Amino acid sequence: MSAQGFKSEHFSDENGNPAGGTTYGVGFTIGWQRGPLVVNGVCKSPNGAYVEDVLAAVIDRIEHYQETQFKSAYNGSALVALRTAMSCLQNRTADRANRGVEGTHEV
Repeated sequence: MSAQGFKSEHFSDENGNPAGGTTYGVGFTIGWQRGPLVVNGVCKSPNGAYVEDVLAAVIDRIEHYQETQFKSAYNGSALVALRTAMSCLQNRTADRANRGVEGTHEV
């Protein structure tokens, strides 16, 4: 386990493209998306999690904290940062879609 309390194993294909992997720690296991969603113009179903999926789960959990006695300015600040990160990733996805490369390994 790393200093953060989790262990990761990330894989790349023969071209250096992300090719899945796992991240796990106490109470969680994440199987990351393996390969692109679009191959030769055919859209495939996801086979793993995306960073946006995990961010959404973390946002959801902290929002829950904010509905309890553990509501705090620290949680509020964390939510702002997480939502900013999510927005950046959504902007990246929109840019890739506009360029016609979303779901592929094209840069």
